[in-house]
Amino acid sequence: MKSQAVVFNQPRQLSVQSLDLAELAEGQIQVEVEYSGISTGTERLLWDGSMPAFPGMGYPLVPGYESVGRVVKTSDSSTLNLGQRVFVPGSNCLQGVRSLFGGTASQLVVNQDRVVPVEDRLGANAVLLALAATAYHAVSGGGKRQIINPPDLIVGHGVMGRLLARMTVASGAPAPTVWETQAGRMAGGEGYRVVHPDADPRKDYKAIYDVSGDSHLLDQLIQRLAPGGEVVLAGFYKNDLHFAFAPAFMREAQIRTAAEWKRADLLAVNELVHNGRLSLEGLVTHSQSPAKALAAYEVAFGDAACLKMILDWSANA
Repeated sequence: MKSQAVVFNQPRQLSVQSLDLAELAEGQIQVEVEYSGISTGTERLLWDGSMPAFPGMGYPLVPGYESVGRVVKTSDSSTLNLGQRVFVPGSNCLQGVRSLFGGTASQLVVNQDRVVPVEDRLGANAVLLALAATAYHAVSGGGKRQIINPPDLIVGHGVMGRLLARMTVASGAPAPTVWETQAGRMAGGEGYRVVHPDADPRKDYKAIYDVSGDSHLLDQLIQRLAPGGEVVLAGFYKNDLHFAFAPAFMREAQIRTAAEWKRADLLAVNELVHNGRLSLEGLVTHSQSPAKALAAYEVAFGDAACLKMILDWSANA
């Protein structure tokens, strides 16, 4: 069987190709994809060729780890139902290409224990579960620390910053301040305030979560910490980070890196969405047919008004 897939042939060169789909094995399901999200973090680095060395890297490759679709075929041992909507965090089922992360395709074969059933009402918004899980992991620390301070400052009001801010408010913690430098992204704060860094005089933040991916901000953020405060690097940085030692020393600053989400994080945020504590509304702002994938990627990576671009596979039929 064939699957239509977005293929990065090499940096900044993209095509939509018909690829052979792996045969269904025991414990696997086949998913007909409805929507695939475009990540402006890791996927942007794959697109422009600046991704640091990473297992599975190389071109041609199929990107994507934010797909949502319906189960159309199951193995004998499957516990999922035909027609059930599931979130697919990537796959490795397409022949002749590297799959990093292999989810941006019309048909996928994947182990059933990798997918997460989602409610029909979520529709295209379900592509946001991976980003929500990333935000959740930054705060939960994967359960490796007993006490983690929730953010009182979040740097960046893109999708990740908004999800992290919404999650903080939903937890009952004090509403964070969010920094944003682009005027077009200042609106949309739900229960928290969004300000330009220059308009914020505070220098006593206990926990600053940076989701901007800007490798040049660390000195500025350290100078805004309270003594013993923490900077959490929750973005993805293609350049090395450096900081001046003396200001960090004087504040006895802590710097923590938040790794990628785990399945437990994904299940946790799915439950938060299910019980209404976390809203995914208003974050998917653009949609495009896979036939116009090149234009979609250019908008996703270049237009500040685009919070989240999705590819609508039904529009490609």
